[in-house]
Amino acid sequence: MLSVSGLCTEYVDEHGSTIRAAHEVSFEVPPGKLFTLLGPSGCGKTTTLRSIAGLERPRSGEISVGGVLIYSSQKNVFIPPNRRGLGMVFQSYAIWPHMTVFENAAFPLQVGRQKHSRKTIEERVQRVLKVVALDDMAEREATKLSGGQQQRLALARALVMEPPLLLLDEPLSNLDAKLRERMRFELKRLQRELGITTVYVTHDQSEALALSHSVAVMNRGQIQQVGAPREIYERPGSQFVADFIGTTNFVRATVKAADGAHYRLASEIGELKTRAVDVLEEGMPVVVSVRPEDVRLSEERPAGENVLQGTVHTKVFLGESVDFEVKVGSRAVLARAHPSLGTRVGHPIFLSLEPDKCVAIKEQ
Repeated sequence: MLSVSGLCTEYVDEHGSTIRAAHEVSFEVPPGKLFTLLGPSGCGKTTTLRSIAGLERPRSGEISVGGVLIYSSQKNVFIPPNRRGLGMVFQSYAIWPHMTVFENAAFPLQVGRQKHSRKTIEERVQRVLKVVALDDMAEREATKLSGGQQQRLALARALVMEPPLLLLDEPLSNLDAKLRERMRFELKRLQRELGITTVYVTHDQSEALALSHSVAVMNRGQIQQVGAPREIYERPGSQFVADFIGTTNFVRATVKAADGAHYRLASEIGELKTRAVDVLEEGMPVVVSVRPEDVRLSEERPAGENVLQGTVHTKVFLGESVDFEVKVGSRAVLARAHPSLGTRVGHPIFLSLEPDKCVAIKEQ
C-alpha cells in the first residue's frame, strides 16, 4: 500500500550547517496495517512522515501510495500535498473554535477539489462521527469538548475524506496519562474496524508496542530495526533498540563458544548461555540484554542454566510487582518479581536467567 524507498531529507540549520534528518529510509506498509515510526526527539520520524504527506521535499528517494508514485527524485515527480488525498492528524488538533462538531468534520468535504452534495456530506459526516462516538454531539461547539473528544474529532475530520492512507503525528501527546491510555485502545479499535492503512509517529515505546502491527525504530535519521512489537522487544538487533524499548540489563561479556542455537559467554556476572540475532565468533566482545521481568528470583537454588547467586541491594514496592536490585559481585542486576517474594535487603538470593530470554548483541 505504502512504499518508501531510499528516502533522504536534509535541511540547513540557523548556523548554515546541513542536517541529515532522514537518510536512506526504506519500508513498506501493507494495506490495512498500522506502522509506527518510533524514536527519540530529532531522530527523523516526523520528517519522514512530513515527506510522505508532501510537507517536506526530500533530496532523494521514492514514495508511492497504492501503486501511485507521489514522489521520485529520479523521475522528477512531486505531487503537492493537497493533491495526495492523505489524511493527517498532528499533535495540535487545529479544531476550528467557531464551528460545531459537525461543521469541523464536514469542512474538508466542503473545501476539497471534489464537489459533494449536501446529502452526501451529511451522510459521510454522520457516519464518521458515529465511528468516533461523537454522533450525539454533532451540534455542540467544538470548544466545549474534552481533550479526548477533540482528539476524536480531529480523527473524524481526517477520516471523512476516506483517505487511502492516514498519517498520525504524536496525536496523543497532549492528553493526560489516563486519557492517553484509553485513547490507545480507541485508536486501535478504530484502525482495526476501518481497516485503514496508517503510519503513526511517536516517541512513546508503550504506545508503539500497544498499537502497531509493525514498528520501525529510528535513530539519527536512520531506521535501526523493523519488526513486530514482540520481535522488537524480545529480539533487539542493537544496543540502542534494546535500551530504547523498555527497561533492560546490559551485561558485558566475551564469546567463548557456539552451543547449538546458543552461545556460551564469559560475562561480568559469570558464565552465561544466550542466544543472538547475529552470528558471533569466539573472542568477540558482546553486550547481553536481559529484561528485568525475565530475571527470576528465588531463595532456594533452582535447577537449570544461568543460575547466579547475589545479594538483595534495594527493593521498590510497585503494588502488583516488586523491583529488586540484586548485587552479583560488584554488578547490580534489576529484576521484577511478585510481591509474595519477601526476601529482605542484605539477604542472599538466587537469580535464574532463561537462555532464550538473554540476547547477545555485538558491541557498537
